[in-house]
Amino acid sequence: MSLESEGRRVVGDALALRALAHPLRLKLHALVGREGSVTAAEAARQLGVSQALASHHLRQLAKYGYVEPAEAGDNRERPWRVTHTSTSFEPEKTDEAQEAVEALERFVIERTGAQFADWQQRRADADPRWADQTGISQSLVYLTLDEMTELHRAWTELITPLVDRRPLGDTAARPADAIPVDITLIATPLPPTASGG
Repeated sequence: MSLESEGRRVVGDALALRALAHPLRLKLHALVGREGSVTAAEAARQLGVSQALASHHLRQLAKYGYVEPAEAGDNRERPWRVTHTSTSFEPEKTDEAQEAVEALERFVIERTGAQFADWQQRRADADPRWADQTGISQSLVYLTLDEMTELHRAWTELITPLVDRRPLGDTAARPADAIPVDITLIATPLPPTASGG
């Protein structure tokens, strides 16, 4: 079940999926979202790449609707902003789209793992109230396809209003104590054991 909103985008097109399935583009997309708006020169400095490379990949992200030009302070700068705060991947039923989403999922898993490892290093120095509410929660449940669909729908309905409440880059909508939190939901059907468990 897809629930697209102003802040949430559902991507299924193979070309759009492939456009984001690149490590530097994922980093650029995340950086633009975190900063609210960023120029290619600023992105290049923060990510340690050339301005030309950052500019090329930002244009590719724009071509497929992930970023768009933001208001510039002057005519010399060309900042970019994200078009949506949250993205779900629901590939078309084609081999190309399936391959693109698999590559994208691998990159997202790697990034999520790196972000979590970084949080583990910082957690001891963080506000303990944040430490108590973050981390990994894992459940092994036996679900029918209908129940999995229901769970997916409930998750989407829970997160979408939060996404819409605080658009990226809109600092006025953000309480002073709000911090960026990356939430990645992973649901993985497992092969049955020899006994069928």
